[in-house]
Amino acid sequence: MAINQGLIMEFKHESDNTRKMLERIPADKYTWKPHAKSMELLKLGRHLASNPIWIGRALNADEYDFAKNPPVPGAPLNSLKEVLDLFDKNVADAIKELESASDEKLMQPWSLKQGEKVYFTMPKVGVIRNFSLSHSVHHRGQLSVYLRLLDVPVPGMYGPSADETM
Repeated sequence: MAINQGLIMEFKHESDNTRKMLERIPADKYTWKPHAKSMELLKLGRHLASNPIWIGRALNADEYDFAKNPPVPGAPLNSLKEVLDLFDKNVADAIKELESASDEKLMQPWSLKQGEKVYFTMPKVGVIRNFSLSHSVHHRGQLSVYLRLLDVPVPGMYGPSADETM
């Protein structure tokens, strides 16, 4: 099996789980956050919705420089529908990018930098798994805590959650 085929299966599985979590964001709590240093709930949703763009950024260039580019383009989102629409678009775009990625391309080095400072360099496949997939799982975990603190039933990700057990 080509590397991209395994990544596509994993990405689709994790994206389905992320969407289930995003769907639970309550409309009356968009600006809620558990701590002064925390991200607001809808901003966290936007961050999750934007994360798949890093797959295309990894595949279509050899580096990304925060000094030259904003981390996430676009205006703030104001509703859950906008977050879900952005997420669905970014997931579809990422899958298209992955479908055409050869093993050779996936093994090419990619760097994340800010000007002369290099945060890391690794093969593009590692960037996709670490900086996109694992990054999404991390922030999805944050979202699950937000939902729990708001007493919103948390969906199961890898089996039933405590809210779904019989």
